[in-house]
Amino acid sequence: MPYNRRDFIQTIAMAGAALPFSSFAAEALRKDWEIHAFSKPFQWMDYNLLCETFAAAGLDGVDYTVRPEGHVLPERVTTDLPKAVAAAKSAGLKTTLMTTAIREAKDADTLLKTAAAQGVQYYRMGWYDYIKGKSIQESIQIRNQQLKELAQLNKQYNIQAAYQNHSGLRMGASVWDLYEMIKDVDPKYAGVQYDIRHATVEGANSWSLGLELIQKHINTLVIKDFKWVNNKLENVPLGEGMVDFKAFFQKVKEFNIHVPITLHLEFEMLSKEQEALSVKEKQQIVLGKLKKDVQTLKGMLAGI
Repeated sequence: MPYNRRDFIQTIAMAGAALPFSSFAAEALRKDWEIHAFSKPFQWMDYNLLCETFAAAGLDGVDYTVRPEGHVLPERVTTDLPKAVAAAKSAGLKTTLMTTAIREAKDADTLLKTAAAQGVQYYRMGWYDYIKGKSIQESIQIRNQQLKELAQLNKQYNIQAAYQNHSGLRMGASVWDLYEMIKDVDPKYAGVQYDIRHATVEGANSWSLGLELIQKHINTLVIKDFKWVNNKLENVPLGEGMVDFKAFFQKVKEFNIHVPITLHLEFEMLSKEQEALSVKEKQQIVLGKLKKDVQTLKGMLAGI
């Protein structure tokens, strides 16, 4: 059955009735905090449907994946990114952020030139590995130089790199190595996309020390939640996991961190059975989950 704009408007109305939110409070928060959402879980949607869904959920912008297997493929960036940005603008959304796999300047010129021309201000980088056969200190020095070269390219296009602290064995998981890598890089052109979920995984009781260490380098924030289930990590909706958002946002306020936010929904959006539903039915399901997380986040931000 075809899915048209009338169907979508009806969907919005139902979702809005199920999850009411003060329009005055929402508008006040939009002026204070710019909230994007990561497009990866929604890559089954085309640009227009994605943006209509994000707008209906009360978001301010789209954090498009512009990387291999992303919403925008790097080899098609000059043609497809303008289309993606146009869809966002048509829905009243911003595209301040994007997510890439960029690690070195030599691979980034066309993508960054195109993104900057479309008004993108920040891009998440790909992650650096420690270099086999090199010490940790040597790896940090080499990655520091690569990041400086990337910052020089960013300066040319007036755009900022954002390196995410991701749990695991890559550089930046512990945050202390990330600080050593980035401490003398020009913060106007390269900074940190701080992820409290991954910081909590790696430093359940000490994450605040790492946050304090790199606070001046943070240019974007990632918000998501998780819990441990049978010794395995499970991503969950905001407020249902282990991340201490109250303590985190107290620190955000204390350190005067006020940067764009990207909301990540990495828990199950559609079950295997739901994957077989119509586009309209799937859209209703994911819109409800997205709107719930958006409203939860806005409630947290309202307390800052």
